[in-house]
Amino acid sequence: MKKTVILVLACFLVFGFLMSCKKKVEQAPPPPPQVKEQPTVEKVVEPPVVKEPELTEEEIFMKKSLEEVNAEKLLQMIHFDYNKYFIRDDAKPVLEANAAWLNKFSSAKILIEGHCDERGTEEYNLALGEKRAKSTMDYLSSLGISADRLKIISYGKSQPFDMGHNETAWQRNRRAQFTIIAK
Repeated sequence: MKKTVILVLACFLVFGFLMSCKKKVEQAPPPPPQVKEQPTVEKVVEPPVVKEPELTEEEIFMKKSLEEVNAEKLLQMIHFDYNKYFIRDDAKPVLEANAAWLNKFSSAKILIEGHCDERGTEEYNLALGEKRAKSTMDYLSSLGISADRLKIISYGKSQPFDMGHNETAWQRNRRAQFTIIAK
């Protein structure tokens, strides 16, 4: 009996060993997950940006008030020598630039103001200021600016640019100044 039990036990061991060495059946890989159809995204086309038409320089000028235009100091003043009203050489390029601006904006009308320093009588300075404004107007006319677009006035010594009482202040006060009066 001992032999039988050992034999049965040996058979079980051999059988168990053989079973463990048996090839395992490979399982088929799981099927790939089904891809759900992605919803199509419609591309949103933004409407084209409508640019406002760019304004010309003249249209921009016309939109501004006279106060705004004069505050920009588009026309430069010129200066005169003591007791003189002729146009100095350093003032000619300034007047040429002013004339070019006036040609560009052909509807603009200007007032030319003649000013003097504080020395001299009021009557004398009013007459000298008028001569300064008139010589400035004549020079602009010689550059092709129509005289009907130009007006003159003399303020004499009543509106100083520089309130000082020295040669530097007086030089700054002897001037022709421009004010745009119509567009």
